[in-house]
Amino acid sequence: MSELARSLIGIAGAHFVAGELSQRGYIATLTPRNTKGIDVLVSKHDGSKSVSIQVKTSSAKQRGDYTRSWWMEKKDENIFSDNLFYVFVDIKNSNEKPDYYVVKSKTVAEQVKTAHQKYLAKSGGEGKPHPDAELRAFTIEDSDVDKFLNMWGTLGLD
Repeated sequence: MSELARSLIGIAGAHFVAGELSQRGYIATLTPRNTKGIDVLVSKHDGSKSVSIQVKTSSAKQRGDYTRSWWMEKKDENIFSDNLFYVFVDIKNSNEKPDYYVVKSKTVAEQVKTAHQKYLAKSGGEGKPHPDAELRAFTIEDSDVDKFLNMWGTLGLD
């Protein structure tokens, strides 16, 4: 897949999230593409509460499988606040609506850190430890799908 196609998947995910939130009665706006860490700002219609959303988008076509996993970075282990959330978007291969997984930033930071520590503790080839790297994975296991799938109430805007 070309680099352009990958960037379009990310842009599509942010638009899908903003559209979904607007359809649910919230004011949702995309931030400029060079805004670090925040892709969508969303607030209640009366402005009494707002939150920031980081969108991570993937597609089965892009990954070549159907696992619920998104690439993160080392910095994501330490970025969290009560008003920052992640929405992990899984774009389908057909014209189906995407799946949205709404997760608190603290949950993401903890899971990314723990998963990476487990990865480093396992030995790689020839019994050598895995090398440390900037990339990490955030994965939603089958047992956790119901905790995050379409859980827009997690944003605390209701």
